[in-house]
Amino acid sequence: MAVTQEAFGKSRDGRDLYTYTISNSKGMKAKVTNLGAILVELWVPDAKGNTQDIVLGYENADRYYKNPSFFGATVGPSANRIGDASYELDGVTYQLDINDGPNNLHSHYELGYHKRVWDAETYDDSVTFSLTDPATLGFPGNKEISVTYTVTDNNELKLHYHGTSDQPTIINLTNHTYFNLDGHDSGSIMDHEIKLECSNYTPTVPGSIPTGEIAPVAGTPMDLTARKRVGDDIDKDFEQLKLAGGYDHNFCIDGYDGKLRQCATVWAAKSGRVMKVYTDLPGVQFYAGNFITPEDGKNKYHYEKRGGLCLETQYYPDTIHHANFPSCVFGGEEEGARVYDTVTVYAFE
Repeated sequence: MAVTQEAFGKSRDGRDLYTYTISNSKGMKAKVTNLGAILVELWVPDAKGNTQDIVLGYENADRYYKNPSFFGATVGPSANRIGDASYELDGVTYQLDINDGPNNLHSHYELGYHKRVWDAETYDDSVTFSLTDPATLGFPGNKEISVTYTVTDNNELKLHYHGTSDQPTIINLTNHTYFNLDGHDSGSIMDHEIKLECSNYTPTVPGSIPTGEIAPVAGTPMDLTARKRVGDDIDKDFEQLKLAGGYDHNFCIDGYDGKLRQCATVWAAKSGRVMKVYTDLPGVQFYAGNFITPEDGKNKYHYEKRGGLCLETQYYPDTIHHANFPSCVFGGEEEGARVYDTVTVYAFE
């Protein structure tokens, strides 16, 4: 196992940016950067032992400062959407950035965690990124946040998130990597197959804000509990799919109890790669890249709609407004205050 460091340019305020490449003995390696704690590259062997980069992204920091699709990003303090860009916590109303219709998406496009410069510490098989986040952007509390990327000899990419706050606040981080298991430059993921360990999902109104209902997937195109080609039902005449332009929904993980469990499997027929996703979180947002902005990515490859898929483990979107959803409020100075500590694993075969 080894970690190597390379220069990655300068931040907007003149600080040094770096990439860190974590390699194992089986040919797998992950390249991450202290800009946004972003996953830049992920090289994984296929069924024949050929190694390819399977995540969408860019070759330089300047492009990540734009990054309209959030390629590879660590999103926070709050991933996904909050309705009406405001919420009440302990009797105080907090206003968020209005950046997705009338709602808030991913906290803030310019000041969210995906564009912060994180401190980095390297180990034999991992890199830990950390930052101190004061009470800004409509999220109270002085927060200490970290995310550790680890590559194991079992060809796993493990993400360990940790967060504390001196006041109760929303902490709901996720990783927004777009996977294409045939290679980042291989086109559409419509022929990928997927299975989710999720018998229910959270339907939405226009704007992708959950109604508060936890609805069964059975009998609908949202049923991914058996192995299914991504493209089979994605364009069906079904209201939820039409509202989101395809799959872009939170699925509720069966048996959620705060312990690590498998939530998804993805198969790629061309390369033979299989990805299994494990998490101790209650939800996973399956997003099929419906709104990828056509643009040049790594090696000048032109990314298009549905060129990658995301499996974003997280607390449900807009959970702060729904008492029946698992709570994403953490922190406070009283004894027993909740600490944000969670693990997601992407395992490859």
